[in-house]
Amino acid sequence: MKMERSWGSVMKKAMVLLLLMTIGEGDPIPRQWPERFHAVLYMNISDGRLQITDLWYDWSAGRNVNLIQKQLGDLLHDVEWNNGTSYYYTVGPNSTNDGDCNVREFGVGIPRPDFLDDATYLRMEYTDGFLCNLWTKLDFIWYWEDVLTQIPVRWDFYDGISSHVMKFEEGVELDKSQWQAPSYCFKTLDNNGTLLLQDHNNKQYVPNHAS
Repeated sequence: MKMERSWGSVMKKAMVLLLLMTIGEGDPIPRQWPERFHAVLYMNISDGRLQITDLWYDWSAGRNVNLIQKQLGDLLHDVEWNNGTSYYYTVGPNSTNDGDCNVREFGVGIPRPDFLDDATYLRMEYTDGFLCNLWTKLDFIWYWEDVLTQIPVRWDFYDGISSHVMKFEEGVELDKSQWQAPSYCFKTLDNNGTLLLQDHNNKQYVPNHAS
């Protein structure tokens, strides 16, 4: 067993040396995100809470979806559109009511595939058992990418939230039933207190597709 560990250590050091030789001059550049992918994230929130997030990124559709399973909690749909509108909702037993919804306007769209352009390269290091290149940008995000495959392994935000990539699939698309906000997200009251449904085609709620 000791010999196996020693041999494994030698192989890791040899791999690092080989990679350093092949990198040459200039810092590595992070790979752009695919225009469409699915990632399963194990997340440790800054206050110690845990959650599993299914991230469905679709730049061509102008949509980013996080299906968030909080520990021993309800499944939260976080649907973000490129016009800056985000829907946070849970689904009730019959999918038409008994759920909660919060609509927020952030004024910014979803991350571009090249959002890591101009990131500052820090170093090569191991995280989660993978040899990674590490970048940071604007002291907002720290991003680890596997050296060999260029698949993201982990990213941390300035507020302490840490995301560990458990699965990464390119080119897959989320079913509409998982990203179409339910009707109760569009409810409002008129001056007489009558419950109305806002127009789903209202420009406020129609996403701007990525150009």
